[in-house]
Amino acid sequence: MAVLIEFETDRLSLRQWIETDREPLFARLNSDPQVMEFLPNLLDRVASDAMFDRLQSRIADRGWGFWAVESKIDRQFIGFVGLNIPQYELSFAPCVEVGWRLAVEYWGKGYATEAAKGALEIGFERLDVPEIVSFTTTNHRSRAVMERLGMERAAETFEHPLLAVGHPLREHYLYRLARAKWQSAR
Repeated sequence: MAVLIEFETDRLSLRQWIETDREPLFARLNSDPQVMEFLPNLLDRVASDAMFDRLQSRIADRGWGFWAVESKIDRQFIGFVGLNIPQYELSFAPCVEVGWRLAVEYWGKGYATEAAKGALEIGFERLDVPEIVSFTTTNHRSRAVMERLGMERAAETFEHPLLAVGHPLREHYLYRLARAKWQSAR
């Protein structure tokens, strides 16, 4: 088992998953039409539980991944943010991505950016990753977070390999951030 990495930001704790996150919190997050608007489908309880188990297992195996995010003010689970190695074919793989999914009531407060900055620091400083990517469809909120993180949009879009040809969310925007650029901006 790997050494678990957990960290805090000014307002958030990013930690390993615990059983009380599973239901109703994580299940509610994955079945919310607003949260899942730019993802292929809502997750039913079985799919949400399977995802929970994968996220928990990846952190247990590697020590890092998509961490559960908790507000330090009220200790409420608000979603997840972190780093991931995509498990499917991408033209820019191998890669480490930064990503997030927060409950709607926590949008617009800077939490995704704050937590993702902490995840980038873990990736670049502790894990020595040379570049971190992020990608999304036409989700302007997520693209704005990527830009606030200092990530640069790649010139071309790409077709997400897990979505069928013709699917309205298949086209994705790729953003990149090199460790050298991140370090020089600090």
